[in-house]
Parts: sequence; structure tokens; C-alpha cells
Amino acid sequence: MYPGHWAKQKPDHPAAIDSASGETLTYRELDEQSNQLAQLMFARGLRRGDHVSVFMDNDLTYFVVTWAALRSGLYLTTVNRYLTAEEAAYIVDNSESRVLIAASNLADVAREIPPLTPKCDTYLAVNGELPGYDAFDEAIDEYPSSRLEIEPAGGFMLYSSGTTGRPKGILRPLPEGNIDTEINPQNALLAMLWQVNEHSVYLSPAPLYHSAPIGFCTAMQAIGGTAVIMRRFDEIGALEAIEKYKVTHSQWVPTMFTRMLKLPENEITQFDLSSHQVAIHAAAPCPTEIKKRMMDWWGPILYEYYGGTELNGLTHAGPQEWLEKPGTVGKPILGVIHVCDEDGRELPPGEPGIVYFELPEMPFEYLKDAAKTKDAQHPNHANWSALGDVGYVDEDGYLFLTDRATFMIISGGVNIYPQEIEDVMIVHDHVLDVAVIGVPNKEMGEEVKAVVQLVAGIEPSEEEAGQLLAWTRDHIAHYKAPRSIDFRDELPRLPTGKLYKRLLKDEYWGKTGSRIV
Repeated sequence: MYPGHWAKQKPDHPAAIDSASGETLTYRELDEQSNQLAQLMFARGLRRGDHVSVFMDNDLTYFVVTWAALRSGLYLTTVNRYLTAEEAAYIVDNSESRVLIAASNLADVAREIPPLTPKCDTYLAVNGELPGYDAFDEAIDEYPSSRLEIEPAGGFMLYSSGTTGRPKGILRPLPEGNIDTEINPQNALLAMLWQVNEHSVYLSPAPLYHSAPIGFCTAMQAIGGTAVIMRRFDEIGALEAIEKYKVTHSQWVPTMFTRMLKLPENEITQFDLSSHQVAIHAAAPCPTEIKKRMMDWWGPILYEYYGGTELNGLTHAGPQEWLEKPGTVGKPILGVIHVCDEDGRELPPGEPGIVYFELPEMPFEYLKDAAKTKDAQHPNHANWSALGDVGYVDEDGYLFLTDRATFMIISGGVNIYPQEIEDVMIVHDHVLDVAVIGVPNKEMGEEVKAVVQLVAGIEPSEEEAGQLLAWTRDHIAHYKAPRSIDFRDELPRLPTGKLYKRLLKDEYWGKTGSRIV
């Protein structure tokens, strides 16, 4: 099903709500406006397999653009709203998008994109004027709100976050059916794993340009539920939204849990969260102690999955499974897991290596980059692919992630995984955020350094660093513990929860000029 179905069944039911303002987009409005945009794009020559990009903050119009593409057989590319003009233009141009829809409040960047994207011929501005763009509302008002004669199902072509290099376009084949008949496996997954139905209310506190938020929100709308979006995450605002809109389902990243748990107890216990049935989390493994504290607070409603935008495999852990095996990201529900060494040899249970998923065939390719596509594949099995994560499976087949392969520190020939250290340090009451990286050491090659953001009211000092180092050594083997700590006002973390660790490493390795401590 899709919004066109629900526009007939319950036209005035909210398809999406802005959590802060209460502004609502009904199924009738979503259906009619997405039809108008679909008609516009068809009139301008876009056909099945063409591309459209969106460069916006979280806004209800995001869903109009999304469903216009999905009901026109188009690929939709969501562009990170925090990118520079050059970075954003690269994605629009690389994807060969014919249409770009941008928010007027991003004018400083958006107005510089058109000269850099010669393949694009339609630019539309939402919520105000933008030089070089036509007004979105005026443009679609010229077209009827009736559906296209044929509505082939479209899909997403999203880009990797670029935390370890230039973003890569992740291209998967489009569905073969029409939007009103195509059965989306993701919709069935939501119903099977998390009991999502047309009465569900889903809170999305993360940016819609990221794959999970936009994917889950549109799946929720296909099922007939309501997506409640936050313009940007804040701890109290999220709890208020659960209470106000009687949220039943939600999705988070571990840093959001950490920040909520650092609030004073009287602030976080004042809200009625009784409607909340399922809290899903992904994007990064959650520190075991943090997840235990969330379970103590919210109850056993935390569900975890591991997978990437590539959809080359998926694991899932329910609350009881995780309580029995703390730290696991679950068993595979899509694909077969193989853990291999750097030469591709499969490793026994308990031994960490590169995590590969096996599917009948390679499910994706990196756009215009055969070399990166090949790098993701196993050297001997073209249908085994990896996302670059290191982990191991236990004797029962549960996957435990150790770290990103690119983040591993080799100190004196010993492999050290930063995630393990970060999971220990984030539990300390004075630590709001932490990144552990390898920095140059003439004797050892690399040494372990922690870069820490302290909670409000705690001042950086040598004494504070000494206390944190001593505390960490009490909780982890000394050879893994940081040799030093630097403090930052804020770490370069995306709103999606991912850390731009590459930027930190570049500073210490002299790749970006002098560093600021």
C-alpha cells in the first residue's frame, strides 16, 4: 500500500506531524501534493530510472518530494543538509539528478549549487525564495492533483555519509511493479518485527536525509501510520513528543540515549511514556552499560538491528535476546554471515574479522565506481559483501561488532579497537561524548588518545584528564587505555550519530594543518 490508498480510506488522518509546531500533513494533502509534483516532473521529461535530489532540513514537504519520486519510478537522493555547496553539488551532479528541491533557509549553500550541476534543469525552493530556483508551491500548483496514468515504483539512491572518505552513491535496482501493487519487504519487516500497523505513531528524532529515518517514515506511511518528526534532536523535546503524540514506536542512535541519561533524573522522569511500545536503535553499536540503563528506565522495549544503506544483510536482536547476550547486534534475518581475515579466510566463532553478508547475488553497486564496489566484495565470492565492520559470531550465531576496520589502532603490532574503550569511557558521569583514535608515536607506530567532550559544568583540566585516565585504567586492560586525553567543546558528530572520526585523525596526523586542542 501507499499514501494514495490511505487518502481514500482516511483522508484526514495525519501522515506526518512536526513535533515542535504541531503542523500536520494529512494523507489527502500528501497524496494530492505528491501527485502534483509527480505531474510536474513527468511534464519536464523525467521517466523511470531518472534521479531527483532533495536538500532540506526536516520538514513536512520532505515527504511530498519523497512520495512524488516513489510514485514516478524515480530514484530519490537525499542530500546531507550540513554539506558545503561543493560537497552537495558533487552528490547532485554525480547522481545526474534532473531536479533539485532545496529549502530556502539553506540559501547560503543552495544558491551556489546550480552553477556546479549542469545536468540538472529544474530547481525548486521550499518555504521562501532562492536565487536561481522557482517557488515550489507555485510550480506544483500549475499541475493537477490526479495521479499519473502509470505509476512505476521508485526507490532511494542514497550516499554513504563520507565519514571515512568521499560519499559513495549506493545504487540498487528499482522495483519492477507499480507503486499501488509493489510489495515492499521493508513494510512487511516493520509489521513482523515491531508490530507496526495503521494505528502506529512513529517518532523520528534524526535527520530525514539519513537512510533509516526516511526509510522508516515512508514505510510507516505506506502502512497507514503517522510519522512524527523532530526538526532536530533535543533530549527534552523527544520525551515531550512521546507523551504529547502518544508515540508507540521510535528509532534512535546510541548518542541520543547517552544524552538523555545524562539529564537530571527529575527532568527525565516527569513524562508519561506509557504509550511507548518499541524503541529501535541502530547506526552504531550501543555501549552495554548505556543500553542496560535505558532498559531500566524504559523497560525491555529496545530492539536493535545492524545493517547498512546497501541492504546487503541485516541482523536483529530483540530485548530478551540482548539481555541474554549483552552487546550482541543479533542474528541475521537477511543474508548469511561470514567472518573472514584480511586474506578472505573464514574464521571460527569467537575470532574477530571482517563481517561479510552472503546473498544469492550482489544487491548493490557503488555508482560509477567499480573499484569501490569490488573492494566491498569478498576476494573469492562476488555475492559476499562487507560494510567495513569488524566483529565475531559466537557459538550460537549471534554477531558482536568490534569496530570499524578503518578505525582500528595498531600500537606496537597489537590491534586495539577504539569502540571498546569508548564504551567504557562514555559511562563516566563527566563524559558527554568521546572519540578514541590512534595518533603518531615514533616507537609504537600509534598510541591511543581519547578526545573528550565533558558534560556541562565540568571544566577541562590536567586534573580532570588524570582522573579520567585513572578511571579508564581501572575498567580496561592498561595496554588499551588512552595514553592522553584532549578536551573539545564538541566532537564532529553527525546528527545521525556517526562520528567524523576521520577529521579528528587528520588533525593529529598533520593532514589538515595545525590542530586545536
